[in-house]
Amino acid sequence: MDHEDLSFDEHDELLNPRPEETDFDRIVDTALSRRGFLGGVMTFGLGTFLVGTTALTREAQAGDRFGFAQVAANTDDTITVPEGFEWEPVVQWGDPLWSGVDGFDDATRGTAATQARAFGDNNDGMSIFTRNGRTVMAINNEYTNRKIIWGNRPDGKPENGDDIEKGMMAHGVSVFEVARDDKGAWRVVLDSELNRRITPRTEMDLTGPAAGHDLLKTAADPSGTKTLGTWNNCGNGETPWGTYLTCEENFNGYFSAADEAHEVSAELKRYGVSSKDWGYGWAKVDARFDVSKNPNEPNRAGYVVEIDPFDPTSTPKKRTALGRFKHENAAVVIAANGKAVVYLGDDERGEFLYRFVSHGTYAATGDNSDLLESGDLFVAKFHDDMRGEWLALTPETTGMSDAEIRIHTRQAASKVGATTMDRPEWVAVNPTKAEAYVALTNNKNRGKKPNKGGDDTPANGPNPRVGNNYGQIARWMPDNEDHSAPGFAWNLFALAGNPEVHDDAYAGSENINAGNMFNSPDGMAFDETGLLWIQTDGKYSNEGDFAGMGNNQMLCGDTVTGEIRRFMVGPKECEVTGICWSPDRRTMFVGIQHPGEKGNSHFPRGGTSVPRSGVFAIRRTDGGLIG
Repeated sequence: MDHEDLSFDEHDELLNPRPEETDFDRIVDTALSRRGFLGGVMTFGLGTFLVGTTALTREAQAGDRFGFAQVAANTDDTITVPEGFEWEPVVQWGDPLWSGVDGFDDATRGTAATQARAFGDNNDGMSIFTRNGRTVMAINNEYTNRKIIWGNRPDGKPENGDDIEKGMMAHGVSVFEVARDDKGAWRVVLDSELNRRITPRTEMDLTGPAAGHDLLKTAADPSGTKTLGTWNNCGNGETPWGTYLTCEENFNGYFSAADEAHEVSAELKRYGVSSKDWGYGWAKVDARFDVSKNPNEPNRAGYVVEIDPFDPTSTPKKRTALGRFKHENAAVVIAANGKAVVYLGDDERGEFLYRFVSHGTYAATGDNSDLLESGDLFVAKFHDDMRGEWLALTPETTGMSDAEIRIHTRQAASKVGATTMDRPEWVAVNPTKAEAYVALTNNKNRGKKPNKGGDDTPANGPNPRVGNNYGQIARWMPDNEDHSAPGFAWNLFALAGNPEVHDDAYAGSENINAGNMFNSPDGMAFDETGLLWIQTDGKYSNEGDFAGMGNNQMLCGDTVTGEIRRFMVGPKECEVTGICWSPDRRTMFVGIQHPGEKGNSHFPRGGTSVPRSGVFAIRRTDGGLIG
């Protein structure tokens, strides 16, 4: 098996296999049917557990909120949008952010020096900010397609230190100014003083409860308060005070040891850290990634990083108060009492959903720069009676210090008995009412294996299917419409599935049909009107259980009626991820990640060109609003 071809999830499975559960047959017997759910939930009926079709029909008669006709699933190597819409590239991997930097070269795929001053690879979460008439985009560059970035080498592997450094410089965050050209298209402003590349070598502050703890201290930083860089930045968030939140996810895959027999600690194993090189080779050029030499270095990754997009001289801050795990995104909302609430998913099979509530309160015209510095951390417990509660992670409930809770957050959540989830990915908060949604993308181990910490993963309320390869979207409504409240009600907005192949729970919920079916919901965002945009990162074989689903896609959901409509289909082998809107809402920016990851795409330039991730602008041809 070629380890370089494995996904982050597959690597974790290979390096940290979980034992089979012994009560699998019992769990299978309780699996839900298409119209029935587990235990007490069954007594509430489908109309309570899921959005009802009666409401859908009633609201649909009032008019079409979507403003577009659904596009069909397909396997084309392009972006497909509805009639009356058009798309064009804004920025792609390797595009310079400054003049004097060579443009992307298909033959060499660049160097470490050019990549450090160009847009990074495999963009994911992104936000757009406007101040004093200027517009800045902040965009995560999650990881590299190793066999593509090093595709100029005979075996698709790095041949020297510069190759490894090039891969390293393709990670992090790209921050740059954009403006409309004379045709109204959005373009990168080369040489803007606001342009910035944040890479694995950028100096950062460690802040909050864990800062200065012994577990964060290294020989290079005996204070435990300074660190270098961010990488594998997946989803994102933005704050009401105008800062960007970038989320460190699969940080573990970049650590290794010269001696692969080196045994890492149990605490690091819980996070997937191993002595084996996954193929990035960073420890060969930077000793801090060698866990045998620097065993505390992995403890300094796995956080949410706050960045000021309008100050390229500012030092990014790793906010340890928000916990350490494989962060997907960070959804910020101001609660009724003025507290800043951040919802956070840990994207691994059987891990947890978290909430942070700030100690301070938001001041619309005041200084909120340290609002994420301190606060209380909670983890979600879902009950089958469609109620839930936020369990406090404190020294009293966990037997751990406050700093240890922020460093070993997964262990803390296991101690209090939180609900294991089907890979909680993006969280989105509805701007029109007090409710939040989480994409539970899939979990083939549900009901079969425990999570990495040994916690059971039986089919339960929001995760009702054994061997869940399709995923679902859960939502919760905080008590008293207060996001800082201790309790909430919950239900499912959608169970993804294939009604053409299955006639049971794996067919999906009633708002899934042959025309709009999808698998593995991942990225999500609300527009200003309250429509929920859903992006997928799943199986694109278009065969078997996934027949008829085509390439990964983006859909739009009406959370009042339950209707879901496909808006866009991406090119071959891509993930559709990252979304934001221009200030006038007449342009939607969408990310396309890893097109051609299996070697079967030449998107977006066609021919025999190297496939490149990028950000693409979608507009109505009549110039109207989108969303």
